[in-house]
Formats: sequence, structure tokens, C-alpha cells
Amino acid sequence: MKKNHLLSMFFLGAIFTLSAQEEPKKAVELNEVAIVKTKKAIEQKADRTIFDFSSQPSLNSGSVLEGIKKLPGLIASDVAGMMYQGKQLDVFMDGRPLNITSNELNSFLEGMPANAIEKIEIITQPGAEFPATSGGAIMNIITNKNAKNYLSATYTNSTNITSYDHLRWRINNSLLLSAKNKYFGWQLNVGQNYRESAVWTSLTKNENNTTSLLSTTEADRFGRTNFAKSALTFDIGNDRLLFNYDVNYSNNNSNTLGNGPSFSTNDDSFTDALRQDFVVTFQKKFEDKSKKLDFRFNYNNNQNDFTLNSRTNNATLLDNASTQQLYNAKFDYSQPIAFSDEGKISFGGLYEALLFETQNMEIVNLDYQRKTAAAYGELQTKFDKFNFIVGGRAEDYNITGKTDTADLIPFKQFRFFPNASAQYNFSNSVYFNVNYNKKISLPSTSALNPNNTNYQNPNIEYSGNPNLQPTIFDNYEAKLSAFDYAFIGYNVSSAQNQVINRVLLTDDGVANTNINVPQIKIHNFNVGLPIPYMLFTEGLKETMKMNINPDKMNFLYVYTAYQFHQIPEIKTNGFWMFNLMSQILLPKDIKFVANFNYIMPKGNYFYFIAEKPFNNTLDLTFSKKFFKDQLSVSISADDILNSNRFVFSSVGTPLLLANKNDTRRFGFSVNYKIPTKNKLAKEDPNLLNKEKKEEGNILNQ
Repeated sequence: MKKNHLLSMFFLGAIFTLSAQEEPKKAVELNEVAIVKTKKAIEQKADRTIFDFSSQPSLNSGSVLEGIKKLPGLIASDVAGMMYQGKQLDVFMDGRPLNITSNELNSFLEGMPANAIEKIEIITQPGAEFPATSGGAIMNIITNKNAKNYLSATYTNSTNITSYDHLRWRINNSLLLSAKNKYFGWQLNVGQNYRESAVWTSLTKNENNTTSLLSTTEADRFGRTNFAKSALTFDIGNDRLLFNYDVNYSNNNSNTLGNGPSFSTNDDSFTDALRQDFVVTFQKKFEDKSKKLDFRFNYNNNQNDFTLNSRTNNATLLDNASTQQLYNAKFDYSQPIAFSDEGKISFGGLYEALLFETQNMEIVNLDYQRKTAAAYGELQTKFDKFNFIVGGRAEDYNITGKTDTADLIPFKQFRFFPNASAQYNFSNSVYFNVNYNKKISLPSTSALNPNNTNYQNPNIEYSGNPNLQPTIFDNYEAKLSAFDYAFIGYNVSSAQNQVINRVLLTDDGVANTNINVPQIKIHNFNVGLPIPYMLFTEGLKETMKMNINPDKMNFLYVYTAYQFHQIPEIKTNGFWMFNLMSQILLPKDIKFVANFNYIMPKGNYFYFIAEKPFNNTLDLTFSKKFFKDQLSVSISADDILNSNRFVFSSVGTPLLLANKNDTRRFGFSVNYKIPTKNKLAKEDPNLLNKEKKEEGNILNQ
């Protein structure tokens, strides 16, 4: 039997011409030749997985955080951070790192509507041109659309409710405007998000066959976020100059009732966060379109104020503030090489400075500075059916600082980070890839912050750790992929000085903080497989004859993974993850999508053990397009079984932590593209996001 036929049988045959295309977005006839532009719901590339949010109502009906929690292979936990296929994620937005983690990151992503997102790239094998500080993997949230040679406008709205003890509303609106003429192009995306939510927690101690309650809380939260993203681009001869300015302001408050042994609290908390980001980019154009030279400067300012007031005592319990400033200048150059098919060489440099200051009751208690200088080089080659990438990145770190009582442990080091990939292409759509890279993860400023930016009571305290040291990663991966959706892979990430969240008990006092663990290995085996339902009704032979468009078919997508956290000083157990996504086309072109997630209990997630299944949710979405696809309407119901909760024990302690949010929600969303009479308008490259590696890796073919 032929090799290609064997491969087709292995992946249930040519059903994976399921290359995840949506309906054609536009066709332009030029001399009787139709040029059709298509988008893919999911793309499996050699170094990344790309999820399209803009056209998937099952992902974009709520907040960004709610959307990404539905992605197969991704774990987002309040107690242990964010991870994809066993790799700790560094979160970027439009190609630039957010430099925040844990509850600050969750709050930021909760405040942004998912319908403002175009797509999410999860880069599991970041090469040398990405910062070595990306750690295990990168999640790049791309929020932007394309400018066109005419004024275009899109309005989106999403309205949701939850009903537990009472109704709570979540409403967001956004408007995208863009245009381009022969002199310049511009884009403006503005929006707001209002979110009412609730969370119930309990903390118990099980010791000597006796269970005692340390704390229970019930919090009513109100989140308000306003954002604007703007861009201008000017063509200077053949070259291009781009300006981006983004601003995000959130004003959140919460009322929390707490109870425990010998105490009762009634507290109000207030959080004001202002994030501003300015970027200027110059792109040098060459006659050879494959040659690129980009210069970019980025300034980011992030201010956060948190206060906690007691209604009972009419007193201020916490008054904490932080200011973060980031300066980043970089250049990137690439050109093709003559001795290789479709090969290229790339190199570049970067200088970055980060200044972070925290205050407690207006007294500065952390002054932190980080300076990084970096240079990289990378060679990509292609010979017959083989692709190779080899590169290296050198980075020099100078990290200093002081608290109000002592100097921090300085980190002044020069390090080299190699990376290498090899790929064998069985065909244009089937390949086997192996990859190695060495990375570093610098502690985020939110993990360093010594101040509490959470609710606390007499038995619970939250704080960062300003003496955290960087984490060094060695990442290995092997993956066999076919036609975007189907893959089987194994990866291991070996970390030294891994930063993790730790919950510790002293008497009845519980401290939540971050620590360095000397050594951790995370093993992850995962499989993704699409199964068209017609396989069971028509058989494999008939299925293989079809030119399948998954936007026009019924199918089940199955994802499963086994993850094992290996920590030398403790005995750990692995856990299984399952994700099932089913699409069924109903009469009148109504699309029904069901998404089920389940993570088995009793496995170790770093120093936590899941006592009950978590990320356990069933979500349903009905959607339909009207008026030649200009209007999209969807109705959604998330966590309809009300089963999504977190119940963890903490290794080495008798503690049991339980957390339940109002995750069962019902709502609808609309997306209206104001029509234009210019049907032959040409799309221009994205203005708000110009990361040159988005599609440039030759391993991505």
C-alpha cells in the first residue's frame, strides 16, 4: 500500500482536507480568474497553533478569558497560572509582552471582550528572534483587523446574564473603524465592558481526623473597562512608517463578606488600572519582497491602585499602588539565501529597560530595575523534503533593586540560548517535526510585588516575593501533524528555579506567595483528531471523495492529553485532559456547537492536587448569519451543568481550597459589518500588528 494512503488511513483518510477553511470571505475576478481569500478556524503550524476568534461565536461571545479557557490543551487556573500543552505561557498582546501574571492577568483578560479579538497564536516553539524571556511558550493575543481602501465599520455587542442568588449582567460594546487612501491609513477600535460577577471560596484544614473551617468568603464584583486602540500608517516612497497608541482603563470594585473562627468581615475593595502603550515602527522595503528590515520603539506605562476598606471598622486596611514603565528598542533583518530552497537568514538586536515601583500606604517598598541587551541570528533552510532551523540568542541581564528594608539579590549574567528544529514533509500538509530550545523566564512584576492586591482577612494573606530568581527552561518536542487539525505530539519542559504559587499554613494563618522550586519537569502527551459524522453514515470511501469544508459539515473534534509534573522531593501523579467539540448544521443554516472540557482529579498541578475534576464545563452555542453574512447573531449557554469549580489540596499542608465562580451564563452577541458598495476593495496589511514572524517561518509550510 502506498505511503500516502497509509498516512491517510492513520488520520481517518482525506477527511483532513478539513483544512479548517471557512466559507470564502471574498472573490475578485481578474480576467476571468477568481482569487479567493479564506480563513482557517484552527491552523496547526510547525511552531504554533492559531485559533481564529473573529468568526467563531463559541469563542467570542464572552470575555477573552472565557474564550481562551475553551481552547483545547489550555489550562487557566487562579491558583497555578496559565499553561498550554504542559508549557507555562508568557502572554503577549499584538506581539508585545504584557508583563503581568496571576490575578492581574486574569482581571485584564476578563475586562476585554472576546469579540475584539481577531485570533490567538500559541507559539509552542519560539525561535531565536523571540525574546529568550518567553520561557516555555507564548500566547499572542491579536486584537486587530485589516484596513481597506474605503471606510469600513463593524459594531459588536455581547450581553450575558448569570443567575445564582440574583441576576448579574455582563455587557460589552465595541466599534471598529478603518480606512486608507493614497497618503495614509488609519484604524480606531474603541469599546467598553461592564461585568458583574460572583465568587465563593472556602478554606478548610483537615488535621488529626478533624475538619475545621479557616475562612469562607462571598464576593460580589463589578468590573468596568474602557479601551481604545489606534493606528496610523504612512507610505514614504516604498517604505512605511507606523504609529500605534493603545489605552486600557479599568475601574473595578468588590464587596466581600468573610467568616472564620472568631471573625466576621465586610470589606470593599477598589482597583484602578491604567495601561498605555505607544509604538513607532519603520519598515524598509526592498525590491526583493522576501527581504525585510524593521526598526521599532515601544513605550509602555502601567499604573495600578488597590485599596481595601472595612465597612465594619470604617477603616482603610490596604492602600497599595504600583507603577511600571517599559522602554524597548529593536531591529530585525532577514533575507533569502541562495544555496537553499526557500531558505533565509535572520538577525537582530534589542535593548530593553523596565522600571517598577510599588507603594504601601504611600511608602515606597520596592524599587526594581531590569535592563536587557540582546542579539540573535537564525538560519532557515529547505532541502527537498527536509526543513531545518538553527539559531541562537545572546542576552545580557542587569537586574537590581531594593525594598524598604534591604537590597534585592542582584542578577547580572550573560547567557546564550540555542534553538534548533528539523522537519520532514511527507506532503504539503503532513509533516513530522522535532524541536529544542533553551529559554529563560524572568519573574513578572506582579509576582515580585510585595504588596497584597487581593482581599485578605485575619486568616488569609496574599503577597509577592521580590527575591524571586529567573527560571531556565530546556524545552524538547516531537510532533506529527496533518491538515491543520490532526496531530500527535510529546513534549517535555525541564525547568530550574521554576516560579510557582505556594500556599503555606502557620497555625491558622494561610499565606499565598510565589517561590522558586530548584527543579521541575513537565511531560505532556497530546492527540488531536477530527471525526466527520459522515464517516459513520457514508463510510470511509465516500468520505474520502468529498471536498470537505468544515464550515459546511458536521464533525466531532477530539483532543486528549496526559500531563505529568515531576517534582523531585515529592511523589506526584499525572492527570488526563479531555476536550470534545461538536459542530452540527441545523436547518436554515443555523450552526450548533457544543464544547465539553474535563480534567480528571487526583493529579498534581505543581504543588496542588485536584480533589475534584476541574475545568469541567459544557458550553453550547447557536449561531446564524444574515444579510449576505454582514450580520452574525449567536445565542450561548456556558457551563450549563454548573460543574466548573476548583477544589485543590496543597501538598505538605492539611489545607483544602475550594473556589466557585458564577460560570453558568446565558447570553447573545451580534456582529454587524456596515456594508460598502465598493466590492473590489483591496485589503491592506494589518496596521495594528506587524510582527514579522506571524507567517514567515519556512517550517510553517
